[in-house]
Amino acid sequence: MTHTTAPDRTRAAPPLMRAVVLTLMALVVGFAAALAAIGFVEGVSWLNHALLISPRARVQLEGNPGLVTAATVLVPTLGGLIVGVMLSRFSPEGRALGPPDVVRAVQLRAPLPSTRGGAVSSLAALVSLGFGASVGQYGPMVYLGAMIGGWVERLRLGVPNLPAIAVACGVAAAISTAFNAPIAGLVFAHEVILRHYSMQAFAPATVASATGYVVANVMFERPPLFLVDFGGVAHGYEFLLFALLGLASAGVALIFMRLVLASAVQAARLPLPPALRPALAGLAVGVTALALPDVLGIGSEALRFATIEGAFRPGELVVLVAAKIVLTALCVGFGFAGGVFSPALLIGILFGALSWSLLDTAGIADTSGVAVYAVCAMMAVTSPVIGAPLTTILIVFELTRNYDLTIAAMVAVVFSNLIAYRVFGRSIFDVQLARRGVDLSAGRDRARLEAMTVAEWMSTDFPSATAEMPADEAQRTGAASPYAEVFVTDAEGQLVGVLRAGRPGAGSAADAAESAPVTFHADTTIWQAMQELGSFIGDAVPVVSRDNGRLEGVISEAALIRAYLAAMQDLRGEENAPV
Repeated sequence: MTHTTAPDRTRAAPPLMRAVVLTLMALVVGFAAALAAIGFVEGVSWLNHALLISPRARVQLEGNPGLVTAATVLVPTLGGLIVGVMLSRFSPEGRALGPPDVVRAVQLRAPLPSTRGGAVSSLAALVSLGFGASVGQYGPMVYLGAMIGGWVERLRLGVPNLPAIAVACGVAAAISTAFNAPIAGLVFAHEVILRHYSMQAFAPATVASATGYVVANVMFERPPLFLVDFGGVAHGYEFLLFALLGLASAGVALIFMRLVLASAVQAARLPLPPALRPALAGLAVGVTALALPDVLGIGSEALRFATIEGAFRPGELVVLVAAKIVLTALCVGFGFAGGVFSPALLIGILFGALSWSLLDTAGIADTSGVAVYAVCAMMAVTSPVIGAPLTTILIVFELTRNYDLTIAAMVAVVFSNLIAYRVFGRSIFDVQLARRGVDLSAGRDRARLEAMTVAEWMSTDFPSATAEMPADEAQRTGAASPYAEVFVTDAEGQLVGVLRAGRPGAGSAADAAESAPVTFHADTTIWQAMQELGSFIGDAVPVVSRDNGRLEGVISEAALIRAYLAAMQDLRGEENAPV
């Protein structure tokens, strides 16, 4: 059962002080998250070169094919073994951490997983990517940024909602640094993590995202993800083709997401220790890479070449798309640490290049070149996977500075999300959370209520009577109580029934008691409790032990209403709070 922390009752500092605190916090978190993101990327790049994963390193050793072949198979396998041991032996959570854990913490006002677990997971992601696993780097970077922001929670700075805001700042800076896209970083933090817009969060997240951009571009002069030379959409009818491409991309995204989830289920059924499962996926990557080296690692070179006409033949693109989908599903499902953002980008851009190649070969209509179709499909596949259509559109605009290309991508993204959202859900993150018992599909309100339990609101001060006590004496016991019921228990403390006020009966309290029409357990959620009270008539509901039926307390209808109002007030406070 998931539990939230108590509603934020931080004594607020004066408005000017809050603004200063939020600005300084955003600068520090943004700077630290940007440095961490750059360090992570550089670490992966160094490992890729040292372990013969990068194409450049492999080309330099063309004269020693035996070494390249051995490294291709053994390095991902060894990496899987290292990651499996790291996560199973040293992580308290026993698994890799990522964006779903960040979303859960922010939406349920719960703490992030342990710092130790985050550190082990980040190091495992570095090993996974450095050793060539088919996983993504942006998910681990998002968690790194969130973990840095999460450290602010330990400070008492007099700012309500500070933990969620600080996490959003870290995430915004990480995405801004990764893509050289500060607006996309800002929107991603609100679209995926916070899921609301308020000036209190918007202002510091903007500062953090801009800080990440400055660090990446001014201090380190990071190169863009890719460069595209696009002169504009030459034909109006191509927008219909972009829409159709979006629909087809939704199908690719659905296959990808379902395979990732199914792979995790199948991995759990294998008669193999969890520590060895990533090694099995690494072996599959290595063997496949003997024929298709582009499946190794992030695939940045393949992503850049996909926008160049003639860089890949149609047959190569078909095999690459299929191999990348299957291998990423294996790596993520079998326990490698890494995300799905980068693989979705690569799968999408290769699928777009393939679609253009088929269209061009068929000669049905003139087109504006491969670049626009590759970029459209890249974002149309990625946006439903991560649940961030606005972010992906803005990434295109900030990466390319091309308005026409952005409009084309927007059309594909819209149609892709229309299908994927209806068939699958908001994102793979939300579905993963739902499988862990955190369902965000019905909105933040219901998720927050489902994370609150009656144990937090029940009372242990209530009128009770033993089963042998005379009924009239039991009634007098409850006369001075605010409750309209007396709760009757046996010698072991188990609930026997409820004696209603004003309904005296002959004999013992047990004889006069009625069966409780509704009972709760300590872990019954506030949402479940409110649903079950739809036809309840009475003042309070007994809370009994799930193990032995002992009466642990009671919860009144008034307490449930207070719990509901507290949760709603908390949510509205987050969404409408000023700086």
